[in-house]
Amino acid sequence: MSTLDIVGLCGSLRNASVNRAALNLAGSLMPASMQLDVVEWREVPSFDADVFAKGYPAPVQALRERIARADGIVIATPEYNFSIPGAFKNVIDWLSRGEDQPFAHKPVALLSASPGPLGGARVQYDMRRVMLFVNAMVLVKPEVFIGGAGGKFDADGNCTDETTRKFVGDQMKAFEKWIGAVKRMA
Repeated sequence: MSTLDIVGLCGSLRNASVNRAALNLAGSLMPASMQLDVVEWREVPSFDADVFAKGYPAPVQALRERIARADGIVIATPEYNFSIPGAFKNVIDWLSRGEDQPFAHKPVALLSASPGPLGGARVQYDMRRVMLFVNAMVLVKPEVFIGGAGGKFDADGNCTDETTRKFVGDQMKAFEKWIGAVKRMA
C-alpha cells in the first residue's frame, strides 16, 4: 500500500496556535499509511475578482496544485466570532474558483481547538457548510472538538491529555478508512 499524502491546513496563522498544535497532533497520530504535510497560506492575497480575471496569483496556484495532488485534507481551525476566521475563509474562496477547484471529491477531516468549553463547534458547522458547497467529502464522525485546549497542550505544543490524544487518533484512523471509501466511490 502506498503512503497517503495528506495536506494539513490550519485556520490560524499564529505559530503558537492550539489549532496548529492540534493539527500537528493529528499528524503524529495518523496510521503509518498516512503522511501529513502542513501547508502554509500566509502569502495568499485577499480575493479580488479583477485579479482573478487575470489568473491565479502564484501563492494561490501553488496551493491549488498542492491540494489537487493530495489524497486528503485535514483542517484544524479556530472559531472567530462564532465562525470561520476571515483570512482562512478568503483562502477557501480563492481555492473554490474555477471548474477544476481542488476540493471537489476530496476527503476532508475537520477538527478544532478552543480555550472555551465548546472546542470550536460552531466553526466546524460553518466549515461543513462551506465544504459541502465546494463538493468536498467531509468525514462525518468522529467529530473532534478540543475544549479547554490551553490546558491540554504544553508550551511546546505537545498534547498532554490522553483523552484528546485518543479522540484525535480515532479520527485519523477513521479518516484513513474514509479516504479508501471515497476512492472506491470514484
